[in-house]
Amino acid sequence: MTQAFTHRPVMVDEVVDLLADVPAGLFVDATLGGAGHASAVLDANAGLRLIGIDRDADALVAAEERLRPYGDRVVALHHARFDRLPLVVTEPATAVLLDLGVSSPQFDIADRGFSYRHDGPLDMRMDRSQRRTAADLVNSLDEQALARLLVRGGEGRFARRIARTLVTRRPVETTTQLVDAVKDAIPAAARRTGGHPAKRVFQALRIAVNDELDILGPTVDAAVAALAPGGRVVVLAYHSGEDRIVKARLLDASTGGCLCPPQLPCVCGAVPLVRLLNRGARKPSAAEIAENRRAESARLRAAERLAAPAPTPTDLHDDDDERSSS
Repeated sequence: MTQAFTHRPVMVDEVVDLLADVPAGLFVDATLGGAGHASAVLDANAGLRLIGIDRDADALVAAEERLRPYGDRVVALHHARFDRLPLVVTEPATAVLLDLGVSSPQFDIADRGFSYRHDGPLDMRMDRSQRRTAADLVNSLDEQALARLLVRGGEGRFARRIARTLVTRRPVETTTQLVDAVKDAIPAAARRTGGHPAKRVFQALRIAVNDELDILGPTVDAAVAALAPGGRVVVLAYHSGEDRIVKARLLDASTGGCLCPPQLPCVCGAVPLVRLLNRGARKPSAAEIAENRRAESARLRAAERLAAPAPTPTDLHDDDDERSSS
């Protein structure tokens, strides 16, 4: 199983470039996988110690093996969702990495049920200790709820038709049964364009099974909060819904939640927490996409934690007033 998690991580050169010069301290890889990104970052920055988090127990086994040469630079590896970051990380970090979505090994293992190209159980759990599977959703939700799930996950145009067909085909228990139902629900002309007709359906179910969108926003906020001044957060997203959340949370952190009109000076007292490290999202190079087609949808965003602003004379005076009145 560990061998299955051996792969080149997406945009590894860009991630290393962003984290190679962060201050010495704690590096939190909150989506550790097989430790491809983590090992490259540790190689590039000798001052970093690693805490790894992943919800996939198989990935952690592979990561532990790969990270063994780094000895006590690996502080701990945790089997947990990335939104547990605030409970796992108890000291300021100088680097936090989130590589969202599903790893290539997860796609390639038929029994995991993530891929429309392999026949297997309709599972899609990143953490196989959780109870709910994709089959549970497909076979229990009513038609309207199932359609809403598909729309939220990216299947907009034919969501209702697909949901209706899935309800009539129950029980749907394998990936092949799901693919066949989706193909039958979509008009023949539409099936001939836009890639595999079941791609967005599988994506939508996977996102729902693993609560990926619901936990992402708070996790980005927690990553920013965990950073020491000069520390950096790097996020790789592969789905427009993910990227919108990451963009919004980092933008909010870069303005401190300022509510003032953008063309006017801030008068609301907002304090920016980070500075954005690139305009918009960075994308993989053409060479990387040619080598790994799964990298094509990747979007990288990054930010650096600012130092806390020095207290103003007014702030100091207010503190003195509070102490004198106590």
